[in-house]
Amino acid sequence: RHCTQDIVLPDGRVIPKGIICVINITGVHHNPTVWPDPEVYDPYRFDPENSKERSPLAFIPFSAGPRNCIGQAFAMAEMKTVLALMLLHFRFLPDHTEPRRKPELILRAEGGLWLRVEPLSAGLQ
Repeated sequence: RHCTQDIVLPDGRVIPKGIICVINITGVHHNPTVWPDPEVYDPYRFDPENSKERSPLAFIPFSAGPRNCIGQAFAMAEMKTVLALMLLHFRFLPDHTEPRRKPELILRAEGGLWLRVEPLSAGLQ
């Protein structure tokens, strides 16, 4: 995004008009003042009880505001459908190797993320 006017930050620094601004989404999602133990996988962070006091902008995988990802609703519906079908037929178990982060603009793991997949029943394939 281009800054449309000069912005004075609380510490006195100025972001000049016309400069391109980029949000560090990984930094937002790993901010320890918002997310205690940000490096620990904890899906309970997103329970409604645990989210009441947190800003809705603390987790923005599809960005936010009027220009957020137009495919968000479709992506979420597709993900839920595929996940439900996969869980209907397979058991997913963690691989024994610990994933290592690959430092890029988009969060990735070196060598990918691996799961062991087992069919739930031999007849449901």
